Amino acid sequence: MWFSWMLLLASLATPTVSSRTREWAHHGAAMFADLTPTEMKAVRDYLHSCSELGLTLARDKSLKKNSILLMELHVPRKHEALRALDRGQAKPSRQARVVVQFGNQAVPNVTEYVVSPLPFPKSYQVKTFKGERPIRFESRPISSVEYEHLNKVLEKVGAKANKILQESTGFTYGNCSNRCLTFSDIAPRGLAPEERRTWIMLQKFVEGYFIHPVGFEVLVNHKDLDHEKWTVDKVWYNGQYFDSVEELVEKYEKGTINKLKLPEHDEEDLFSTYIPRGHMNTPTNIHGAKLVEPQGRRFQVDGNFVEYAGWSFAYRVRSSAGLQIFDLRFNGERIAYEIALQEAIAFYSGDTPAAMQTKYIDAGWAMGTSDYELSPGIDCPEVAHFVDLYHYYDTDKPLRYRNALCIFEMTTALPLRRHFNSNFQGGFNFYGGLENHVLVIRTTSTVYNYDYIWDFVFYQNGVMESRVSATGYIHATFFTENGLNYGTRVYNYVLGNLHTHLIHYKVDLDIAGRDNSFESIDLKYVNFTNPWSPEHSIVQSKLHRTQHETERSAAFRFGKKFPKYLHFYNPNQNNKWGHKKGYRIQYNSHANSVLPRGWREENGITWSRYPLAVTRHKDNEVTSSSIYTQNDPWEPVVSFEEFIRNNENIVNQDLVAWVTVGFLHIPHSEDIPNTATPGNAVGFFLRPFNFFDEDPSLASRSTVIVRPDEKGQPKIQRWTPEVVGHCVSDKPFFYNGTYAGV
Repeated sequence: MWFSWMLLLASLATPTVSSRTREWAHHGAAMFADLTPTEMKAVRDYLHSCSELGLTLARDKSLKKNSILLMELHVPRKHEALRALDRGQAKPSRQARVVVQFGNQAVPNVTEYVVSPLPFPKSYQVKTFKGERPIRFESRPISSVEYEHLNKVLEKVGAKANKILQESTGFTYGNCSNRCLTFSDIAPRGLAPEERRTWIMLQKFVEGYFIHPVGFEVLVNHKDLDHEKWTVDKVWYNGQYFDSVEELVEKYEKGTINKLKLPEHDEEDLFSTYIPRGHMNTPTNIHGAKLVEPQGRRFQVDGNFVEYAGWSFAYRVRSSAGLQIFDLRFNGERIAYEIALQEAIAFYSGDTPAAMQTKYIDAGWAMGTSDYELSPGIDCPEVAHFVDLYHYYDTDKPLRYRNALCIFEMTTALPLRRHFNSNFQGGFNFYGGLENHVLVIRTTSTVYNYDYIWDFVFYQNGVMESRVSATGYIHATFFTENGLNYGTRVYNYVLGNLHTHLIHYKVDLDIAGRDNSFESIDLKYVNFTNPWSPEHSIVQSKLHRTQHETERSAAFRFGKKFPKYLHFYNPNQNNKWGHKKGYRIQYNSHANSVLPRGWREENGITWSRYPLAVTRHKDNEVTSSSIYTQNDPWEPVVSFEEFIRNNENIVNQDLVAWVTVGFLHIPHSEDIPNTATPGNAVGFFLRPFNFFDEDPSLASRSTVIVRPDEKGQPKIQRWTPEVVGHCVSDKPFFYNGTYAGV
């Protein structure tokens, strides 16, 4: 009975959408679904059968091999996809993007292929980037096999320097069972193209080792494909540089250098752990508030197709860069064709060589594949819909990441709107309010020390929010007095290094169609004679609109004045009141540039010059970054600046907004053990701006109106049942934490 009534209410709450439009959106969603394990295996087997490629296993210990590094969906071109989404035509064949490392040939290189059709591939062709730049072999992401060889180099370093390490830190590297050292490697790997030299920082291998540096760093040259020829080019110990481990050992033995002696390691010091300590006034014998679905779920998920409160969209998690949504519609009208995470960077400063060199460009670490298991009740509500994800990266079979994505509805505990209408006589004329429920799709990326929580949030009034919340361990280096210019001391020998996070998104807007224009709106003062008191003047603000006609005019530089309103609209479609149907982008960010324009590594992140740039859609401008930028930012395969260099007209065109948000993080003692999410969330909103004739959330039946009756008693009017059902899940907490081949 109740279920039938809820279905009726749901149908009333959403304006009628053409069943054909919904059918086509559902039909087309599968075009954007990530590769299945079956498809991955088919592509792998097909390419291995192509003798001309000479492929071997990725986990083969040799670096002189041809092997698959990465496999993910190759998304169809937009005009092909729209034929299926808007006309119900046949979907284009599914294809795979495959990255192959050719190390076993005279001139090693990396080549990308498009393999098709799936699920039974029978052909491949070379995939190129805009400008057809070759992919240098040195720019490839580091693999697990290469890490194994780096570890062997460090074991050799330890064999020579463990006496120093033992006396200095109480820990040793290699051949140890207790009080061992581990390492973090720094990127980019060099100072110029074609280099592959990595600074490696040793740390105590304890829980939270990221904040246990020991003052010992080495620069390893690992460019040669024969790992036996790798060398240690520099050593940094207690603020001093040496040209070799041997030089350090010799001078240490002679007593001609400043020796380091860390305090005795205290196993009882919980500094870097999550173990509770200190006094907490909150009762611990009862649970805190929980999110519940009193009468069942109000959103629908079918494969990668999601529907909720008038919204519909398809999603995928790109192995290289992460979460994307496609064909975003509200009440059947497309708002955006694609909203996709492109890149996340964290550029650091410091006094040690590792700190100076740290410029993390996270797609180069296959950021999308680091979406590990989400825990119910902490990472997502217990009632969330959890989804397993599959990736093929640096592996020989697909890996399953259990419960790596979740979708849930939640209340914001803040009304979407409300009003108390006072009668100014101790009573009221009416009260009206609407509870604010949203749908959230969430995944995470744990890229080394940092955890990024990626959210797309869908509101009932046609607003979409994209948000990233940062947590995890800070990137810490060994404390020096000069280091205080670059951060904060957070432990007796640990410096938390200042850094700037920038997050970059592609927002392919289709506002009431593909033909869109862009204007910025600001205010300017006007001064005029008061018409009802001519001896006085009126000064007030007036709307000042700027139509941006070219890509260059719509590329806003950091450090320059940024418009208040960023308005994308369809010049050919009006709402009921004669206004152009539009959406605007609203920022939640305090980002700034990270390097001067044109300075070495900045060439790889030219998108970071602009909080917003607007371009015409191009099929060869799919992404603003690549997995190769991390290790070759100096001459990158993808240069975003080229997207706007031709300065094309953007009036009444298919437009893409490239959005950069971020924040400066100066670590502080409260970042121990971990950076907390409050205050560390940035993103942007897509907000309707005359797209609708009125607030579309009026369709929600969750409104409550209260009016006094004839006797002055409150009379409550509501459209949803007052009785609630079961309040909590009866499922115990469960977390597996493993990811494995399938």
